[in-house]
This record gives sequence, structure tokens and C-alpha cells, in this order.
Amino acid sequence: MTQALPSGADTAWLLTATALVLFMTLPGLALFYSGLVRSKNSLSILVQCFAITALASMLWFAMGYSLTFGNGGSLNGFIGGFDRALLNGMHRDSTSGSIPEPLFAMFEMTFAIIAPALVIGGYAERIRFSAVLWFSALWLLLVYVPVAHWVWGGGWLARHGVMDFAGGIVVHVNAGMAALVCALVLGRRRGFPHVPMAPHSLPLAACGAGMLWMGWFGFNGGSALAANGTAAMAMLCTHLGASSGAFAWMLLEWRRYGKPSLLGVITGVVAGLGTITPASGYVGPGGALVIGFIAGVVCFGATQLLKRRLHLDDSLDVSPVHGVGGVVGSLLTGVFCRRVAGWQRLHPAEEHRRTGRRAGAGHPGHDGLVWTCNLGATEGSRRHAGPAGQRRARVRRAGPRAARGARLQPLSEAGSCRCGGKKCPLVSKV
Repeated sequence: MTQALPSGADTAWLLTATALVLFMTLPGLALFYSGLVRSKNSLSILVQCFAITALASMLWFAMGYSLTFGNGGSLNGFIGGFDRALLNGMHRDSTSGSIPEPLFAMFEMTFAIIAPALVIGGYAERIRFSAVLWFSALWLLLVYVPVAHWVWGGGWLARHGVMDFAGGIVVHVNAGMAALVCALVLGRRRGFPHVPMAPHSLPLAACGAGMLWMGWFGFNGGSALAANGTAAMAMLCTHLGASSGAFAWMLLEWRRYGKPSLLGVITGVVAGLGTITPASGYVGPGGALVIGFIAGVVCFGATQLLKRRLHLDDSLDVSPVHGVGGVVGSLLTGVFCRRVAGWQRLHPAEEHRRTGRRAGAGHPGHDGLVWTCNLGATEGSRRHAGPAGQRRARVRRAGPRAARGARLQPLSEAGSCRCGGKKCPLVSKV
């Protein structure tokens, strides 16, 4: 099989996006979390972020990439296989869609790094360093990798039409629920909620939040895996979601406490960013603005409920901000998704995923629902996978134009392909 040459533009953008996503963890998240804890725990948070980065990178090399994007055979709906363990068969000329495969593996590695790093905020200031390493390793392999495969690697959630453009479910809901469980199992910190536990350095936290905001452009924009309009729209929606989330949080805090605070604004930024993540490639600017504002309101309420009423000691509010925000964003994706009244239902198409061929995009039928080829993807909004060309079976937005090379014609209300009146086995109504 002849491999297509990678696109220079797509490769250049993904190189930049990969660096931006890693920049989110080091130093962005490290500084953000370090500034929010008490001074005696500041250095421990920093070393935890660096250690998790190193540990997650090695685990991703050893088996994480393979279990997420490899071929799991009869179990592929739940987990990938070990055919790509130790990045077996990867070389400098390997391609994955329009980008080099080593670049795709590195880009996905940065997501696997930041996910367990986010969970630190749930157990901060009350867990030993050795326990951090054990928990992060086991959680990455037993929780993150399977969920990533379900959504992006052709697993059962992808086949049921789950829409997660850049990790709202895989990263934020996943990390938020893990932080919630950690807070429940470990219990409260000594003195909580009666002893004040104010952040020791808000300027440090603000610098980290700014780095997260900038790095999130690579997180969401890079998930298009191409230098095109989808990436540009994702970046625009990311910025608008963060802005409206910060403004909404500021207004609520102003109304409740009489004045806004720096801590509230940067928390609102992160809430808006986490909530727009699953929708960033599917919604327009107006939808992003509304989603971000809703994120600020809902996450502010969730934080007040968990901390002040239920006295749940999620140290750095990972579950009410990332967890709740990820759930809200995932639900609102279906509400504000542009020109889509239904979701693509994916079916097994191993030959097409392995060859990495570009299929046609969906066309709206006369009944207003979206009719899509089960192998289809709009151009530029695709995740590729593996040397075998297996792309993430992620739902794609059906635009007004079909992607180049599209072979699927619009469908009639009867559900028949306009190729002779016979029912096409590659098409489903959703």
C-alpha cells in the first residue's frame, strides 16, 4: 500500500499545537495549582506535575497509545490491542492521515499527560508522593485509556454517536469524576471547612491560568488535526467560551460578595475553557458565547454547593469546574451544533479505517435530519490513528459542502441512496 505524503501545513500546525498542549501542563497547570495551594505545599504540587508528565509519557510509549488506537479484535468496542505496544512499527516516514504518525502519537500523549495532572487538584495537600505516582499510573491505564478508546479509538461510545471534539468527556469529565472520588475516599483536610485555606500566591495562579488559556488553543484547535477552517473556528470558540465564562463568574461573585476577585475570574476562565472543549469544533461563535456563559453560572453554583453546603473537600475544585463543566459542555454540544439535527451512527468499517481513505461528508436529507455515510468525516475535523491509518471514530459536523472525494449523494426521505433506489448498507438515518 502506498502511503500518502503528509501535508506540510497540517504538520506545522500540529507541531505547534502539540507544544501548546504540553505547555498547558508545564508550566501552566503546575503554576496554576501551585499558586492555589498553601505555601507549604507549593513545591510538592510542582514536582507532582513534573513527575506525572514523565510517568505518563513512558506509559503512553509502552502501551497507552496501542491500547487507545490499536486493533483490539473482538474486544475493540471496549479496548484496543497490543499491536502497537512500544510504538512498534513506527518510523519517521509513517503517516497517519495528513500528518506523520510520530506527531500524532506525541499530540495524543500530551492529552494523556494533562488528564492525570488535572486530578491532582482533587487530592492536593493530603496524599504522599509515592501514592500520587501509583494512582496516576493505574488511573491512566485503567480509566483514561479505555475511555479515550471508547470515544476516539472506534469504541462503543463512538459507534453510538458521542460527540467530543477535543476531550470534554475523555479529559474533563473523566478527571473531574476521578477528583470527586478521591475527595470522597480521602476525606477532608485537617481543619476544613473551619480553618481558612486561602491560596498562597494569586499572581502565580493567574500566570498559570493565562498559560492555560493560551495552551487551550492548541488543545482544541489542534484537535482538527489540520490547518483549516475547523481549527480556526475551534480557536475562536475556545476564546469566546473562556471570555464569557470568566465574565459570568465575575458577575455572580460581584452580586453575591459585593466585589469580583482575581480568583473568581481565573476560575471562570478555566470553567469556560473546559466546557467549550467538547463543542469547540461543532458550534459557531454565538453558541460558544452562550455555552461559556452557562458554564460560568453552572460551575459557580456547583462550587458553592459542593464546598459550602456539602462540605466536600475537592481541594482545587476539579469536580465542580472540570467535571460539571465537561458534562454541561457535552450536553450543550447537541443543542448548539451547527446544521446538525441528528448524530452520525458509526458502524464497523475496519478496511476504510486501516487504509485511512478519506470518505464523503454527510448531506442533509429532505426531512431536515443529517444523513451521513458511516465512514464519512468532514474534511479537516478528523482524528487519525495508528500506522494502519485507523482514525478516531469521532462524529463529524456535516457542512454545506461535502469533503473532497465525497461519493455519497443526498438521500430521500425513504432512506434510499440515490444510486438506483436500493438501500445503501453504508448509510444510516440517525
